[in-house]
Amino acid sequence: MTDTARWKSTVYIGGLAPVVTAANLHDAFIPFGEIADVSLPKNENPNSTDPHRGFAYVEFEDAEDAKEAIDNMDQSELFGRVIKVSVAKVPKSADSGLGAKKALWEQESWLAENAVAEEDRLAHEQAQNTRPEDPMQGLEGLDVAGPKPE
Repeated sequence: MTDTARWKSTVYIGGLAPVVTAANLHDAFIPFGEIADVSLPKNENPNSTDPHRGFAYVEFEDAEDAKEAIDNMDQSELFGRVIKVSVAKVPKSADSGLGAKKALWEQESWLAENAVAEEDRLAHEQAQNTRPEDPMQGLEGLDVAGPKPE
């Protein structure tokens, strides 16, 4: 399965209670279709007592099953909390876009979008070379303020 197809068949579940486990999510979402994977990101904050970050991803074998799960489980109650179920968004790469670890002009997406054809680059260089050498050329008579005498 391609990555895009995988994300189309994955749902995001937000607002989870701290007691929810991956097994609980599997049991809650299995009525809608075959589940390929349940991901419950662990809490990285060492001061927190919560075992996970309050959201999860459930990947179904089929995208239609994911739609059914969203239609039936969004705004439902799970372990005393109203959960939000929606289509999972494709995660942004740490190496692309603003805030990335790579300079913008070194990113493949930026290079592809801003690529300049060789003939355009040569035409630009030629235009740069045809400019007058003296920046003051053509400014004669502008050293006097006021209207031109008639």
